[in-house]
Amino acid sequence: MNLRMFGRYQQAVRLVLTFGGFLLVWQLFCMLTGIKPYILPAPSLIIVSLIQKFPRLAEASFYTLQPMVLGYLAAVVLGVLIALGIAFSRTLERTLYPLLVFFQIIPKIAVAPLFIIWFGFGLMPKVLLVFLLSFFPVVVSAITAFRSVDADIMDLARSTGASRLRTFFKIQIPHALPTLFTGFKVAAALSSTAAVVAEFVASDKGLGFLLLEYNGALDTTMTFATIIVLSVLGLALYGLVELIEMFTIPWHISRREPQGVAPAGDGH
Repeated sequence: MNLRMFGRYQQAVRLVLTFGGFLLVWQLFCMLTGIKPYILPAPSLIIVSLIQKFPRLAEASFYTLQPMVLGYLAAVVLGVLIALGIAFSRTLERTLYPLLVFFQIIPKIAVAPLFIIWFGFGLMPKVLLVFLLSFFPVVVSAITAFRSVDADIMDLARSTGASRLRTFFKIQIPHALPTLFTGFKVAAALSSTAAVVAEFVASDKGLGFLLLEYNGALDTTMTFATIIVLSVLGLALYGLVELIEMFTIPWHISRREPQGVAPAGDGH
């Protein structure tokens, strides 16, 4: 077994043991204390309910996934484009950046009713809310990424006669990618929350609507099951971004295995 595979095996085993231990303690606590399921259901009850209601949860997941993905993609594309303008233009920085900070400070849940007035109860207001919550982390990380190239490296590139466009694609983009992906992952983690918040405000479908319905009926077991499904959606989007990062920048130090981990059977 090589070093990388052994490191991943150790990490997977550690994760399974930690998560399994947590569920076991939770299950034993519910059994020994006799706590009512409407207060804290046991993991076994949650799993059974999730399986029984899976068709409805799957349908709601598909509905929630649409604004989640569309809003996230819009935040990534527009965030990077605006960050490029701000990073390379002092005029745009003085003009746009204060506005971005101001809009970020505004509570997004407060403007959600306005989106409903302007765009109705369809997909658009939900996409906009996901976009707003995911946008700022992308912009901030992208601005930092494009400005963090070492000046000596840029001077060296210019001294070789490289054009500005070539320098951008060969030096600035590769150098910016690790920081860019940091912002992408933060935005991915926020997108599922934003999608549910949008459905809290006005929706008759989706996981957010189910959360309100089950919570109103004191069906805590299904509330937990819905939260699990929502967490899986957010984790899936985050994992997809992580996978793209792994294939895009395998050379970066963040993708290397920790030092000091020896493969199985290594006697040194």
